[in-house]
Amino acid sequence: MKLKTVNNFKELVLEDTPLIDVRAPIEFEKGAFKNAVNLPLMNNEERRLVGIRYKNNGNEAAVKLGQELVSGDIKRARVDAWVEFIEQNPNAVIYCFRGGQRSQISQSWLKERGVEIARIEGGYKAFRGYLIERLDNMQGQFKPIRLGGRTGSGKTILLHKLQNSIDLEGLANHRGSAFGKHISPQPTQINFENSLAYELLHKIDKNHKTLIFEDEGKNIGRVYLPQKLYEFLNEQNLVVLDTPLERRVDITFNEYIIEAQQEYNSYYADEGLKYWQQNILANLERIERRLGGKRYGEIKKLFLYALNEQKRSGDKTAHKLWIEPLLNNYYDPMYDYQISKKADTIIFRGSEDEVEEYLLKGEFS
Repeated sequence: MKLKTVNNFKELVLEDTPLIDVRAPIEFEKGAFKNAVNLPLMNNEERRLVGIRYKNNGNEAAVKLGQELVSGDIKRARVDAWVEFIEQNPNAVIYCFRGGQRSQISQSWLKERGVEIARIEGGYKAFRGYLIERLDNMQGQFKPIRLGGRTGSGKTILLHKLQNSIDLEGLANHRGSAFGKHISPQPTQINFENSLAYELLHKIDKNHKTLIFEDEGKNIGRVYLPQKLYEFLNEQNLVVLDTPLERRVDITFNEYIIEAQQEYNSYYADEGLKYWQQNILANLERIERRLGGKRYGEIKKLFLYALNEQKRSGDKTAHKLWIEPLLNNYYDPMYDYQISKKADTIIFRGSEDEVEEYLLKGEFS
């Protein structure tokens, strides 16, 4: 029985091809691809049992056990799930770890039902290898520009206005600061790298000669930029966004108070404010040593005052009272020290409007 294969990985990325991942859930959770759905041939326990049989008795015995475990109503339900996905996504392709037995068995079962689907040649391993190779060899594909600025300057806001930007914090699901963790978990390192490769390949395909990145450290929360890409970005020119303190307080207030509380309320319902409060206090405690005991105490006191005002009247604006000294006494000294070491890479600095105009012109040295 002739079974179709595909090996044009670039096309899979650029066409955002829907993918059926037939690996076990435990494999999928460690890392998969954008546009992939996990519809496994075997669940975790079935895979474990087949693996033991393979180790003890070889491939033929393992395949026989797999066919026994996934048969009858179980087999029918799994094929039904694949068929339903393919009906909704006619251009879907299928993969397992190496493009071997699991995806071929899945293809043959589908063909018995009158449904044809191609599998990725080499499977997850080959596709993942392609994406990593692309991340490691981006030099010459585009010119990066780093966008810097103090915390709350509106860098992410500006990035979202530009078609040739890459939002690393968005891909990492983290705001990139001590208070930057979201309730929803960050992607695995593998998923972050895969999504970043997808994003870069899409931008390059659209013929963007220059790509704008926020000036980041190597780590964004618990995920990190691949070493070669980080080194490539870190040696590039820097554009600095100078935003007045009052505006920075407003931006930080909107992101860390308004939006964060909405996030907590959507997750914890009536308990949202309580858990948000606990998170802020825990984050403050983590930076106590850097703030110094006296400043930490003052900021914590202002936070508790603002929290009481919010509970009493529903007015959240008192939170700006602790945001301002936090920016002044914690974030700004750190940023000013870091930017002093990069002064020779700065090619432009200005207000939000000035920086946006400069970046849109694209006249970089």
